Amino acid sequence: MRCDRLQPTLLIFASIIVGAVGWSGHVLLLPVALGFPIIWSITRTRLAAALVSAGYFLAASRGLPQGVAAFFSSDFRPGVLLWLCASTGFVTVHAVLWTRYDGVRSFRYLLAAILMAIPPFGITGWAHPVTAAGVLFPQWGWWGLAAMTAGLASLVTRIWPAVAIALGGFWVWSAAVWTEPKLPEGWQGVDLELAASLGRDASMQRHRDLIATVKDQASRGIHSIVLPESALGFWTPTVERLWARALQGTSISVVAGAAIVDAGGYDNVLLALSAEGGRLLYRERMPVPGSMWQPWRLLIGKSGGARAHFFANPVVAIGANRAAPLICYEQLIVWPALQSMFQDPDFIVAVGNGWWSKGTSIVAIQRASTTAWAKLFAKPLVLSFNT
Repeated sequence: MRCDRLQPTLLIFASIIVGAVGWSGHVLLLPVALGFPIIWSITRTRLAAALVSAGYFLAASRGLPQGVAAFFSSDFRPGVLLWLCASTGFVTVHAVLWTRYDGVRSFRYLLAAILMAIPPFGITGWAHPVTAAGVLFPQWGWWGLAAMTAGLASLVTRIWPAVAIALGGFWVWSAAVWTEPKLPEGWQGVDLELAASLGRDASMQRHRDLIATVKDQASRGIHSIVLPESALGFWTPTVERLWARALQGTSISVVAGAAIVDAGGYDNVLLALSAEGGRLLYRERMPVPGSMWQPWRLLIGKSGGARAHFFANPVVAIGANRAAPLICYEQLIVWPALQSMFQDPDFIVAVGNGWWSKGTSIVAIQRASTTAWAKLFAKPLVLSFNT
């Protein structure tokens, strides 16, 4: 009887450790997240499965309360509330689909994994173990994703020890020969440390400083420069003219984040800038729920908030190349990356504005997740973040 009471507690602690370590922001530790399906499968009750799921998810997303507090300049209470609300989908799916019957457990877990990868549950589908495919099976592409799927299904069966050993072998080999994704030729991402002022300081001096940064990169032989999310602030004709004039007489192309605002709300976008002017490149498919995407505003007759273009523009043309853009939150969930990979882009462009996550591992997790997808599909990667 005592062991029966102790086991759920130990499993909950184990799930917390798996979530915290697997999602610490180190790409080579992502396979630790594969411990979650094992722990989930050996729970003996639905309640224990729910608690294990909560422990894993909350540990993996532990930076959220602090980040929300910084973003809204508030105390931790709104962040804790959002943190708990965000876990609801993950916990519900894994609790409802839990079963004690071995024969259907693999199917149930795969169904849970699929539900957490696509909308609506996939909107908060953070910390998905399938992301580890890029570490275990680099350059395998869709075959690697299939192998990872088979591995996840097997980890919830009685043969999980043998499967874990096999996956561990792939992990050790991958770690021994690991290299970071390459940059596309002639491309460079610029990391900035402008904190909350990026996107909010609309002065001409800020734009001139960014232009100087771009030209400094170009002087090193780089022809395409990527700036972080929100780098240009609100996109206006005045800003476009300023950049076009500054780039006159050069072959420099710039990809940068901005916001396009209208009466109904705004789009979080990437723009392509050159001496010829600017053009809209990409509208974010999944802005941050709550702080940016606020669909409930429509229900109460109010405008505002960022629009979600769920399955739009997974790949965009930049010159002769085709790129898969991922802005901020899209790097934490599954379907934007996989949808883009279906189109077989030439490379990935990932940007973020993570000033609000200072002191947390959120930006590191974004980088690790995007790196894993790039490695899985053997795609060059351009990263640009503001902190």
